[in-house]
Amino acid sequence: MGLGTYIQKRNFKKTNEPKAGKSTGKRLVFVVQRHHASSLHYDFRLELDGVLKSWAVPKGPSLNPKDKRLAMMVEDHPYDYRTFEGVIPEGNYGAGLVHIFDEGYYESLAEERKQDIKELKNGLASGNLKIRLHGKILKGEFALVKLKNTDDKSWLLIKHRDEYAVDKPFNAEDLVPQKIIEQGIDIKKKSGSNKKSIEDVKPGPPSAPLKRSKATAVSAYKPMLAKLSKKIFDDDSWLYEKKIDGYRIIAVTGENGILTSRRGIDYSSKYKVVLKTLQKSEKDAVIDGEMVVEDKHGHVLFQELQNYNPLNKNTVLKYYAFDLLSLDGYDLTGMELMKRKQLLRALIENISDKNIIYNDHVIGKGTELLKRAEKEGWEGIIGKEIHSTYIQDKRSDKWLKFKLQNSQEAIIIGYSKPAGSRKYFGSLALGIYEDTELVYIGNCGTGFNEASLKSMYNLMRDLATDKKPVKGKVKQERSITWLKPELVCEVTYSEWTADKNLRHPVFKGLRNDKTKENVTMEIPEISSKDSSDDIQEKPAEKELSFGNKRVKLTNLNKLYWKNENISKGQLIDYYRNIADYILPYLKDRPLSLNRHPNGIDAPGFFQKDLDTDQIPKWIKYAPLYSESTDKDIDYLICNDEPTLLWMANLGCIEVNPWLSTYKKPENPIFAVLDLDPNDVDDFGEVVRIALTAKNILERMGIKPFIKTSGSRGLHIFIHIGGKYDYDISKSFIEYLGHLIMKEHPETTSLERSPSKRKKKIYLDFLQNRRGQTIAAPYSVRPKPGATVSTPLDWSEVTENIDIKQFTIFNTLDRIKQKGDLWESITSGKADLKRGLKSLK
Repeated sequence: MGLGTYIQKRNFKKTNEPKAGKSTGKRLVFVVQRHHASSLHYDFRLELDGVLKSWAVPKGPSLNPKDKRLAMMVEDHPYDYRTFEGVIPEGNYGAGLVHIFDEGYYESLAEERKQDIKELKNGLASGNLKIRLHGKILKGEFALVKLKNTDDKSWLLIKHRDEYAVDKPFNAEDLVPQKIIEQGIDIKKKSGSNKKSIEDVKPGPPSAPLKRSKATAVSAYKPMLAKLSKKIFDDDSWLYEKKIDGYRIIAVTGENGILTSRRGIDYSSKYKVVLKTLQKSEKDAVIDGEMVVEDKHGHVLFQELQNYNPLNKNTVLKYYAFDLLSLDGYDLTGMELMKRKQLLRALIENISDKNIIYNDHVIGKGTELLKRAEKEGWEGIIGKEIHSTYIQDKRSDKWLKFKLQNSQEAIIIGYSKPAGSRKYFGSLALGIYEDTELVYIGNCGTGFNEASLKSMYNLMRDLATDKKPVKGKVKQERSITWLKPELVCEVTYSEWTADKNLRHPVFKGLRNDKTKENVTMEIPEISSKDSSDDIQEKPAEKELSFGNKRVKLTNLNKLYWKNENISKGQLIDYYRNIADYILPYLKDRPLSLNRHPNGIDAPGFFQKDLDTDQIPKWIKYAPLYSESTDKDIDYLICNDEPTLLWMANLGCIEVNPWLSTYKKPENPIFAVLDLDPNDVDDFGEVVRIALTAKNILERMGIKPFIKTSGSRGLHIFIHIGGKYDYDISKSFIEYLGHLIMKEHPETTSLERSPSKRKKKIYLDFLQNRRGQTIAAPYSVRPKPGATVSTPLDWSEVTENIDIKQFTIFNTLDRIKQKGDLWESITSGKADLKRGLKSLK
């Protein structure tokens, strides 16, 4: 990178900072300098190629491996900067106090020292720099890892787990001499400023503890979304603000500023005039707001956003800021809205530019503001609960939008031939998604001018296709040129017709900031603020309290089993009712979350590693080492009802624990044989094999327990109580499988590959390995009918059994009648070695 940028930023007649310097030692040096400038941060510097490669670390380095510190790469500094301490005078770049926090030498992790430089350069270039520090405070292995999908300047500084690592909280400030802290504060106060300092804003303690954001980069945040509501209301616990009719933009301020849309499009170059102003801010912040183009009278020109021309003197680009998500590296999404707004107002006042506007609000007077909106021709207003936190990428009852004019996003699926004097095209054929199917919703032929007709036509020509994107009839179909469904637009309309077509649609403009997958019919949803007379169904959200633990349950009316009309709320009710019975089988056992947030018909995904910055503080988790990733993974531990319901609210239809606890991860509590029929039609044979296994185990003096898998097979469990490790339990079950195969050679197999064991029942012994999971007793499965993995009495294991009969609707009644059939499973431990000897 060189020193050009460093030199350009400094006037060496006014600052004592060094200008150059050459290394004289055989070892590469490092230094960490505490820099109390406009914002307090630590500068982490590594000697390489004759300069100091530098990163600004807002919170400072940590010896705790769980702390992933944001590190923003800055310009190279000269070698002599390693010894610089003192005051950078006011008016100079980086004005404030510099103090050496730690220093020493460093090396790569290469086995041969002669490979150091090569290893370090490769690591820096690849964005994965691994080093070993030899300092007074910082010792051992660290990694600097470049964040993916961000600019090149965003890195994370992470401590490796070694003999120098600590597990307790680490705060670099605790190691700074008090006189240095006080000196930095005094210098800052004496420097003075005509602007209101954001530090002067005292919003009080946050409603949730502040967390370090993983990155100030915009990609770390997804916009919170508002629900469309039917009825305005007045409430002093709500604020109301103007609904801005533009593109939703997340903006990062400061030197590393960037502008991106909700779908991740980088608008930094397109809206450069706004970005340049935000980059001048002395604060590193992430702002949520709306970009608009207005005429001289302040009227919004939505269509001008797509082809914004900064040379057009009749229009002006403005950014309306309405929320603050991060400040100087601190994630504010857990802070209540009113306090975020106070900080945002001070930040915007410091920026002090007529084109960067704080979107003001009123408290409690929703009806009055909506009347003003109608009078002044606004699109509508937004209502926000003042104590709400920022819920990313979700629609919430805490933010509601009240529109004065109906509008709908739509996908352009074709265009008709022009008629009369019109050029380019006549109307647009529009569609939206219903579930996963694209459906036609009408044609739009008004709202265009000559310029927009031409620009739209030029965009659409490249998307022409012979394939009709929707089923059913389309108006003017014979004259339609079909398009690949890529372009998203927004239209206004008067109402929806009975056959779900738009009446009187008018084109507003393209929505380059929206993704086609999210274009669905937008109709008012029932919210907690709608009057009881309007509510015809159960609320979509509710919050449960368990002492100081609160669980917010959302989207309760969403159908998880569409064919059976079973909702997410019914799933959560099942787990709430069954909690006392399932929790003993989950205690202290790591969980892999199999999430189906959109129900069983949509793709699900596994989540092992919890994002500990985004979970409630009362959630219990345990870090366990993973060989496959060569790092600790934070597994969820579910020992209580609120955690169980929190999981279910994430879309965890099924509950999948390890066979061992996090306290003794190498020693399973149970050994298990999974009878998987796969493509075998005769379930009677599965039953016969289960009974054979029972007979063999009982001859060994071992008591087996059985349950349905909830899917297609049976699970046989043996309680070994952590007496053996996984290798022994796996070998024992594999041996049991061989004994079963001797009695059922034509129908059973230990072959894992389905293609190599066609029409044979798989005797799955490989479940008995560290990190493998299996459905817990009383776990629901993401299968038709909402089936449950249900404990059985051996007397029920007959050829007449139908494992699909055990569902969320009868399991609790079954327990009331029969009790927990596995209640005594832990009363004794199986002696596997004695059992094997008994067969000889």
